[in-house]
Amino acid sequence: MLLKKRWVPKALPDLDTVKALALRLNISNVLSTVLVQRGLVDYETAKDYFRPELKHLHDPFLMNGMHEAINRIEKAITNKEKILIYGDYDVDGTTSVAITYLFFKNIYTDIDFYIPDRHTEGYGISTKGVDFAADNGFSLIIALDCGIKAVDKVAHAKSRNVDFIICDHHLPGNELPAAIAVLDPKRSDCNYPYKELSGCGLGFKLIQAYSKQMNLPDEQWQKYMQLVVLSIASDLVHITGENRLIAFFGIRQLRQTPLPGLKAILECYMQKEDYSVSDLVFGIGPRINAAGRLADAKHAVRVMIAEDAESAKLLAKELNETNDDRKFFDRSITVEALQMVADMETGLRRSNVLYKEDWHKGVIGIVASRVIEKYYRPTIILTASNGKAVGSARSVNGFNLYEALEKCSEELIQFGGHQYAAGMTLEIEKVPAFQKKFEEVVASSITESSLFPVVDFDVETHFSEITPKFFRILEQMEPFGPENLKPVFMSTNLFDAGQTKIVGNNHLKLHVKQEDCVTTLEGIGFGLGEFFGLIKAGNRFAMCYTIEENNFRDTKSMQLNIKDIRIIKDSNEDRLDD
Repeated sequence: MLLKKRWVPKALPDLDTVKALALRLNISNVLSTVLVQRGLVDYETAKDYFRPELKHLHDPFLMNGMHEAINRIEKAITNKEKILIYGDYDVDGTTSVAITYLFFKNIYTDIDFYIPDRHTEGYGISTKGVDFAADNGFSLIIALDCGIKAVDKVAHAKSRNVDFIICDHHLPGNELPAAIAVLDPKRSDCNYPYKELSGCGLGFKLIQAYSKQMNLPDEQWQKYMQLVVLSIASDLVHITGENRLIAFFGIRQLRQTPLPGLKAILECYMQKEDYSVSDLVFGIGPRINAAGRLADAKHAVRVMIAEDAESAKLLAKELNETNDDRKFFDRSITVEALQMVADMETGLRRSNVLYKEDWHKGVIGIVASRVIEKYYRPTIILTASNGKAVGSARSVNGFNLYEALEKCSEELIQFGGHQYAAGMTLEIEKVPAFQKKFEEVVASSITESSLFPVVDFDVETHFSEITPKFFRILEQMEPFGPENLKPVFMSTNLFDAGQTKIVGNNHLKLHVKQEDCVTTLEGIGFGLGEFFGLIKAGNRFAMCYTIEENNFRDTKSMQLNIKDIRIIKDSNEDRLDD
């Protein structure tokens, strides 16, 4: 049974602004509406959006602390100090390490990198990592994608004569670490124009600044934008402003001159020429994350910094095998978790908190997301680790998970996270009490609207608008991602054009027409097979969809990717805001 979804239209912008931009760009009002909704209200902003230029990258020295950071690195190289590049174990952290290591390794040889072990050290700067640096003669640590709250760890490093440069994009706490430099555009005293850089993006600004100060060729730092776009895509940061500019050129590099390691990983996923952001999200991202979840995230860095195709292929093959193991654990644990929910499902529960001692710790966050896909409720998956219960939580639209966990804090040893994702540790014997308390908190605070997934759509569209020119302009809006999502359209008064069928595992292959329009469009609705009988019976319907290119047996065509369908039975059932 499919989950019912709420359709929520975006607010329509000022019509005069829409018409003026449509006239200036020679595009339809529908496309102009989508652009104005994204803040592109005049020709100049639209021009910068559709035709990005590298000269629009911000000066890295606008970032508070950048001068101090570069001067300390320059001093370390001059004095032949050992430098350690330190980063987190996820995609953003490992790409941060790779970009900084690759750049400086070409300039200076006494440099190495360090990734903490997910299971024994946890997230961020660890005492073990600091001691490794001190014990092995490293006097400077450049920390990326972590460290903004590592006040005690940086103090410990100072006591062992190790300096820190911190490049982090997370929100600072009340006290900044006593590092040589703390680069974070989210600092309240930082006037850097763009606040949404990824951790790897900060590494990129660091090497840009060093190149500028040392008068190095632009190519020496610009060629690594392909690593930044991987972090942008996988870390779900905004694809706006400087991020979109970097992503645009990073994707171009990946298509034309990919690093040996990235090329090798992509070829494990799918061999083609025209890679997109989604290929990064589903192709490279899970394979890099799998290393940190099940094995050693240092291996992911080794792949990305590989210097030749042959070694890259061997390393990527190992990474792919680790990802296959991750998928096995993911699938098997998900089956068990879904069965547990089905066994206790009463229709009244507002949360799912599941525990099994032998579930693999590295995939429980993925499993929590899978359970939400089936049962749209705040979900926590717990397993045993080092004599404690550890868990990963995921939330649903509009429900603040972190606040809910705060109300359960008496049952927890520790927890951390944000509105939509969190982790926690508790005593195993307290799991039943925590399950009960979390359900009470959720049931008392969650709204009815948060119990249903949302389909946000940009604008209602008539099929007559969807022309080859329309699609070409949509393609130029890439790369897509948060705050620049692929536009979602809604059309109504649709009917079967005669060739609709079920394909694959309950997917709906549509041939659809709209009343008062001669155009026939093809679409695919993944998992929407239950609508087949109703549509073939002649019922009119509405649907929300994106428009994409379908490449089947080297034949390219335009295809609708259907997000949801509503059968129209009478005038009252076609409401889109309920």
